[in-house]
Amino acid sequence: MTKRPGHAHSTSEPILMQTFDAANVDKEYQFYDEEAARVSQKIDEELKRDWVRRKDAQRRQVKVMLLGQAESGKSTLQKQFQLYYAQHALDHERPLWRPVVYFNILKAVRMILDELDHELNNLSIDDSLEGQAVAHSLAPLGDLSEEFSGLRTKLVPLVAMEDSLASELSGGVAVTGGRTGVYVRAGWQALVTPLSPNRSRALPGTGGLSPAVAQVTSLASRTLISVQNEVDELWKHPAVRILLNNRRIRLDESAPFFLDSIKRVAQPDYLPSTADLLNVRLQTLGVAEHSFDIELCGSRYNWLMYDVGGARGQRHAWVPYFDDATAIIFLAPISAFDQYLEEDPRTNRVDDSLQLFTAICSNKLLKNSHLVLMLNKTDLLRKKLEAGVKVRKYITSYGDRPNTYADVSEYFRAHFIQVHRRHDISRRALYVHFTSMLDIRATQDIIVNVGEAIIRSHIAKTGLA
Repeated sequence: MTKRPGHAHSTSEPILMQTFDAANVDKEYQFYDEEAARVSQKIDEELKRDWVRRKDAQRRQVKVMLLGQAESGKSTLQKQFQLYYAQHALDHERPLWRPVVYFNILKAVRMILDELDHELNNLSIDDSLEGQAVAHSLAPLGDLSEEFSGLRTKLVPLVAMEDSLASELSGGVAVTGGRTGVYVRAGWQALVTPLSPNRSRALPGTGGLSPAVAQVTSLASRTLISVQNEVDELWKHPAVRILLNNRRIRLDESAPFFLDSIKRVAQPDYLPSTADLLNVRLQTLGVAEHSFDIELCGSRYNWLMYDVGGARGQRHAWVPYFDDATAIIFLAPISAFDQYLEEDPRTNRVDDSLQLFTAICSNKLLKNSHLVLMLNKTDLLRKKLEAGVKVRKYITSYGDRPNTYADVSEYFRAHFIQVHRRHDISRRALYVHFTSMLDIRATQDIIVNVGEAIIRSHIAKTGLA
């Protein structure tokens, strides 16, 4: 049979058409719908459980802000909390504080040498009663210029390291106004700790310093060891003691502690003690968060503590943390009645604390926050009063009241309580404590009482059982 041109015949098997079974398809779709519903329900249940977990965790989260001016003791209180609730973390950080201790000593030595030069060069032209009294006390010591010139020459290598040590610790953070010092942001410990090979995070469990910081720390240590006798001689020199007693030399509050301990610190295997960690001075910029787990009545609460920079130029950074703060712990250093703000030399530090406390009491964002007031640095207040420093010389409203610790401390307490009564917008209770952050036992007793009071207040507000 001939094939028609233009047409091709397939050699494949004939195609068998399957019949369409609608009922079977409906069953399959029904299976998939039921399976999808089960998966969706499972996801919804998991999301609900996760929401409940997060809600419960949030309800057990206690957010506490440490507020107060610079050098009021906020960071020391934070370390006291860490010492009580998370000592293992503080122990891990000990090596990281070694260069900071060295910096505190270097700065103190430099300040003494600078003030000595100024005082000895200007004493002859100071005709004030105080100046004449100091000159009279120094006269039996004779000409001191050659002696101190020799000491300065030996101490120059140590003092010269101050800026490089500060720069490495600060991690490039600069402060306007030309002020020198160590100014660090939150998480500075990670910046001075060696990084993992991918350079993204600190090596866990090393407790060591980054190469750059380690190098300058090692040099500072060796230099300090070599001149420890000269540092000790300078610190104990009768002329320095006279100028300190007459308040012609003013050092950071931590300086006497470390200079008294120079022989202990100037050891090759030196590791900061707990007392060193509490006395060391380090100024934090911005807001630093610290977390502790606290057990109370069989339940665990996550305590988030925010340590803030207290200088005037940094106080704007506090506001974003106000909204849901569980509690405010306000620190006012009442020993600072004879000091003035670094940012504003016309403002007395106690007056500034009162103004700041007024702003805290009247802030609407904080109206539901538990309020604790710590009148801090009572140990330094006692020392100043015992040394004969008169409060009325710096705070004229003190008048002729007795210059005793009992009267002075009660005077300041009354003023802060009056501010609270006049300006607190929610009429909440105010819990007042006299504190010395360097007294570990007394401070930790207060920490326990304050912590429990804050958590019980939090439980009452959130309905936690």
